[in-house]
Amino acid sequence: MPDTQVSQSDNLPDAVTIYEVGPRDGLQNEKQPLSVTDKVELINQLSTTGLKMIEAGSFVSPKWVPQMASSDEVLGLIERTPGIIYSALTPNMKGLELAMQAAVDEVAVFGAASEQFSQKNINCSIEESLQRFEPVIKEATANELKVRAYVSCVVGCPYQGEVDASDVAKVAKELYDMGCYEISLGDTVGVGTPASIIKMLEAVMLHVPVENLALHCHDTYGQALANIYAALQLGVVTIDSSVAGLGGCPYAKGASGNVATEDVLYLLKGLGIDTGVDLEKMISVGQEISTTLGRQNQSKVGSAQKG
Repeated sequence: MPDTQVSQSDNLPDAVTIYEVGPRDGLQNEKQPLSVTDKVELINQLSTTGLKMIEAGSFVSPKWVPQMASSDEVLGLIERTPGIIYSALTPNMKGLELAMQAAVDEVAVFGAASEQFSQKNINCSIEESLQRFEPVIKEATANELKVRAYVSCVVGCPYQGEVDASDVAKVAKELYDMGCYEISLGDTVGVGTPASIIKMLEAVMLHVPVENLALHCHDTYGQALANIYAALQLGVVTIDSSVAGLGGCPYAKGASGNVATEDVLYLLKGLGIDTGVDLEKMISVGQEISTTLGRQNQSKVGSAQKG
């Protein structure tokens, strides 16, 4: 296939950071649980691809997310590659304490822009969730740990439907003002289109610098790559993705997995945007983890290469 020349008018960035969420956001929503050995192997393989950011675990209650119960063990066994940030989700002070004991490089908190989703997902209101995060962010910062924040349902919610962009902007601003260095904006149910993603991002960018934003797309309606392209044109330079399209959302009926890392890499490569990640190695990792899980590879690129 011939290389495509990208017009300067497309206003695209020269480089993009891929934030790999497969080992956490992906695996925690897979029906087939993985052994500690398999999780460690997945992260070690991902560490060879050129990634700089890997979400390696989650310190939430095993009662709610049993797939992540072994995160401390996993983080203790992985072969850490210099230059890679290995992060974990920490919803509360207990989670932060465990994450620090596991020597994570970065932590994350997770909220929502939808009141109903917040109640269903973390059993509290948006305001209550923000109050819970404040001491976590403060303590992490005091220990020189950077804090990332996830905001779910940034364009649509499975319970309330459309989410107002101003609601997303309000939550994102509060988290940024609390000290989160990056706000990952998640289309949790994958209902977004470029128009709704642009509208949401423009509202958020009034309060949070675009360089401190990331986009986290699910591909339920097949719009993820189009939405990512739209975000790139607005200046977003961090994209969340999951190898082999692992995952979904247990609280969002019908939501398919995260956009596949392989598919995002293929898009970016075609646009001449540098990621530092080896697409062929990522395809190999995606094929292997799909086999291990006994599931179909959700990456279009991975499936095409295999065929």
